[in-house]
Amino acid sequence: MDTTVTTETQGKVWDGGNEPLKASYGKMMMWFFLVSDALTFSGFLAAYGFSRFKFIETWPIADEVFTHVPFFHGNYPMYYVAFMTFILIMSSVTMVLAVDAGHKMKKNSVIWYMFLTVIGGAIFVGSQAWEWATFIQGDYGALETKGGRILQFVDANTGKRVALDDFAKAGHGERVEHERKNGVWFFSEGTLPTYTVNEVVEGFKAHSNVLIRTETINEEGEKTVLSREDSLKKLGSATMVVEGANLIHNEYGSRLFADFFFFITGFHGFHVFSGVIINIIIFFNVIIGTYERRGHYEMVEKVGLYWHFVDLVWVFVFTFFYLV
Repeated sequence: MDTTVTTETQGKVWDGGNEPLKASYGKMMMWFFLVSDALTFSGFLAAYGFSRFKFIETWPIADEVFTHVPFFHGNYPMYYVAFMTFILIMSSVTMVLAVDAGHKMKKNSVIWYMFLTVIGGAIFVGSQAWEWATFIQGDYGALETKGGRILQFVDANTGKRVALDDFAKAGHGERVEHERKNGVWFFSEGTLPTYTVNEVVEGFKAHSNVLIRTETINEEGEKTVLSREDSLKKLGSATMVVEGANLIHNEYGSRLFADFFFFITGFHGFHVFSGVIINIIIFFNVIIGTYERRGHYEMVEKVGLYWHFVDLVWVFVFTFFYLV
């Protein structure tokens, strides 16, 4: 028995025309873009998870890396990151309210909620830029060994990190960066560290209360602190001073952690920055009445889909980098 599908039945499933499945082509294309972008982020986070699992014994502990709060000195693990996350989530809430107000054709409400969304996004982007700057600058310093391992310094009594400034002995000789005029063959170099390896070693020997902490995580879930004797032996393998983090060196531990941090949070930050720019454009279009004349605020809804996606991705990034 042949099965036939009537035109009326087809219309309930697929209307065709300009709005297939009761959705405009604009919305459908936005969903296609978000699905492809979600697959991209999934690949990045999967690579991060694999790398962390492979080097789990030497991976930096987030609570010991992200401890800074603007205008406050001290150890505040995860406080500012939690604040950033709260701001981004609240901006997603205001975007929902803007979309709802658009459905009800309430222009003034859409303006107000879009404004709050833009402010929230701008605060998040600015906060992420500050976090990057702090991460790059560093505040303790460490030594790097021939094998690329990081040696940090802690107080023997409290177990807290000790900065190089607290014990390293600055030499009397003037240290000058290599310049083009100094030789026939010139290779550009980065900024010189504050201290040399010898200055750090001499300062370490003069302070008996300072110990070395390695990258390796012990059974208690903490970085391994060496004895004074083992610390002195370990200094012999140090080759350079590391201050802050970049794509090559990382005072917090594995350089791979810094690579993933810059790439994934930077990629997400670019998405948020793009969303802020788009939201500003939509915001001014709402003010001049563009969507009021069209008779709908679908554009607000489409940019809202993008903004919610960015918010959702940050939840996963936050979980992978800061919580797990």
